[in-house]
Amino acid sequence: MKRNQDRNGEALPREASPFRGWIVAGIALAAFGAGSLVSAELMRSDQEGRNERLFDLRIYHAVPGKVPALVERFGDATNLFAKHHLDVVGYWVADDPAWKDTFVYLVAHRNRDEAKKNWDAFHADPAFQKYRDAEKAEKLIEKDDHIYMRPTEYSEMR
Repeated sequence: MKRNQDRNGEALPREASPFRGWIVAGIALAAFGAGSLVSAELMRSDQEGRNERLFDLRIYHAVPGKVPALVERFGDATNLFAKHHLDVVGYWVADDPAWKDTFVYLVAHRNRDEAKKNWDAFHADPAFQKYRDAEKAEKLIEKDDHIYMRPTEYSEMR
């Protein structure tokens, strides 16, 4: 015979505990609280990731006439950037005669610490040394500028 049945198999009335409703409410409240805390933490970490995202704008002022060689060199080094988690958004050459000797690229980082770590690893890589040595021998770049930038709140590239 099952526990909540009489001898004829009929269901017996359940004994109601005066605390049963409070227990259910307490469990529901605890589950809601835990879910809210997890959701808040996920939102916070997502916001931090977005707020800390950093872009590294690099502008190379090439020796006159040397932009094609610079473009080729960077095209050859794309795997090296990827190896060191340098997320290059894009490479550009000027479409304005006044800037014809300019090569620009943009790198995205999660934050400044990650940027430093990845650039340090990139510059320490022996594969990078061949590019540095070639630059000294061939002199493609007159000067370079770079600036770290944070996207505005309304920027699509956050």
